[in-house]
Amino acid sequence: MSQATISVRVDQSLKNKFDNLCEDFGISTTAAINIFMKAVVRERRIPFEIRSETDAQKRQKAIDTFASMRAAVAEADIPEMSLDEINAEIREVRNARRG
Repeated sequence: MSQATISVRVDQSLKNKFDNLCEDFGISTTAAINIFMKAVVRERRIPFEIRSETDAQKRQKAIDTFASMRAAVAEADIPEMSLDEINAEIREVRNARRG
């Protein structure tokens, strides 16, 4: 299939925000626009909503997850780790990722 280029003028601030959101979604701006266009043509309407969590929502989700993990550890009667043990575990995971 041959490729075509679309040139659209948008406010620079809007473009930057859109680019950043696409990055949050794990896709390129071009991919997002292609997905949008294909869905509109296929469904003959604006077919979907894509949202990104706010920083406050992400922070609360992390806090809730951490609290849940601490509760599970306490319920299993596992002693809390020392700071040295935590740092050693972090180093181990980082080394495994590099290797």
